[in-house]
Amino acid sequence: MREDGKIDYVEFPATGIPAVKAFYAAAFGWTWIDYGPDYVAVDNAGLDGGFNGDAADENGATQPLVVLYAHDIEAMAAKVEAAGGKIVKPIFPFPGGRRFHFTDPSGNELGVWSET
Repeated sequence: MREDGKIDYVEFPATGIPAVKAFYAAAFGWTWIDYGPDYVAVDNAGLDGGFNGDAADENGATQPLVVLYAHDIEAMAAKVEAAGGKIVKPIFPFPGGRRFHFTDPSGNELGVWSET
């Protein structure tokens, strides 16, 4: 069962999905769930994650994005702001649910997602 505030997913930027898939499959035996030409999720790496190869993605990620879980995404966004976090990408839909991005007091960007 998913729990509020727990690390749930790690998303990595990728400059080429086929090369990333080939590397991790050969090196670690990972398998994949394809979500189109620019996104692939890891199927058996110990922690859920994926690779985003969309160069036009407005996130523009250049480093991994740790994604936390929330049952109530609006309430979690309010808690993040109340604790001093800055919402840098307001709640938006994506395949699988909704999420938002925030930065902590050190400038680290994280995401929070919910199925609803």
